[in-house]
Amino acid sequence: MSENDLGNDVIERLEWHDSKRDETPHSKARAISRRAALGGGAAAFGALMLGQAGQAFAASDASIFGAQKKYHFVFVNHVTTNPSSRRRSTASRTRARCWAAHRSGPARRPAWCPDGDSVQQRDHRRRRRHRLRDDRPKAFTAPTAAALKKGIPVLSYNADEPNGRLAYIGQDLFVSGQQMGMKIKSLVPSGDIALFIATPGQANIQPRIDGAISVLKGGSLTYKVVTSGAAVPQELTTVESFWTGHTTYKGLFAVDGGTTQSIGQTIQKYKLKGKVVGGGYDLTPITQQQLAAGNMAFTIDQQPYLQGFLPVVEMFLYQASKHLSGIADVDTGLKFLDQQTVAPYNSTKSRYEGTATTAGVS
Repeated sequence: MSENDLGNDVIERLEWHDSKRDETPHSKARAISRRAALGGGAAAFGALMLGQAGQAFAASDASIFGAQKKYHFVFVNHVTTNPSSRRRSTASRTRARCWAAHRSGPARRPAWCPDGDSVQQRDHRRRRRHRLRDDRPKAFTAPTAAALKKGIPVLSYNADEPNGRLAYIGQDLFVSGQQMGMKIKSLVPSGDIALFIATPGQANIQPRIDGAISVLKGGSLTYKVVTSGAAVPQELTTVESFWTGHTTYKGLFAVDGGTTQSIGQTIQKYKLKGKVVGGGYDLTPITQQQLAAGNMAFTIDQQPYLQGFLPVVEMFLYQASKHLSGIADVDTGLKFLDQQTVAPYNSTKSRYEGTATTAGVS
């Protein structure tokens, strides 16, 4: 029997076996890919899989999830004016409409705010009048309970509090701070360092600085905690002013993205490369450039795109499965980047790290 005859015989036997089962989009795709692999070799297999089989798999979504109504997912975000938050919102909008509501309680009229600065300024004035703080640990407990009582699932992302939410998607903040502390100790064995935090008490950055301090206290390093402010221009001014008044310090480190890039800019401006160690969190274009230039020793990637994308996936699966599946805590990880390992971030245009808006990677 020739090789072609043997292949055809195998195909016929398998198709006869499949004929006893109900035909589905998956069985069609399986038959197509099998005939391509056995009858035409790797080239035919690849072409058919990318063409006909790909269409069959796309058509099978309804058989996997069932017919679904349109869902309304609301994202309540603490800020919209920094690159990491925009990256999370970009990710969420790839699968659902995204809204951000700037208030310390539940969103009554969810709306995407294109002018985040003015919204935050108004909200800041309101909080000052009423002496409210965004970092109140129980601020979202009652709204979360009310939503869950009405059958509305609630997840937290990027920042977390034990307020009854179903799951948390984001970095293990305290542990990441501990790892940052260990990194600092390896880079600056002794002397004075500054630890900058944009807004003390904020749930997405306070645990980081707490974790760092838990590692640094009692050692040979002396640290000073400095509040840098929530707006990037203010953060840059704060870091520069601090340095000019503390020129004997050996390290400048931050637990938020805006202050991190400001540290790099300060080291560059005052020609401190090789003299002062800088580091922090997140990947902004400025931080990536400063890191590549050697003005900073490290930054930490917490994968903000996942923090926006995965909540939508979980919400959809939770609804599609009638609440049987989908909800899970996800640690989006911690990755230290230095002058060498940041290179692909600067050379690759990708929406996943915020340097492009179109889908895919180029």
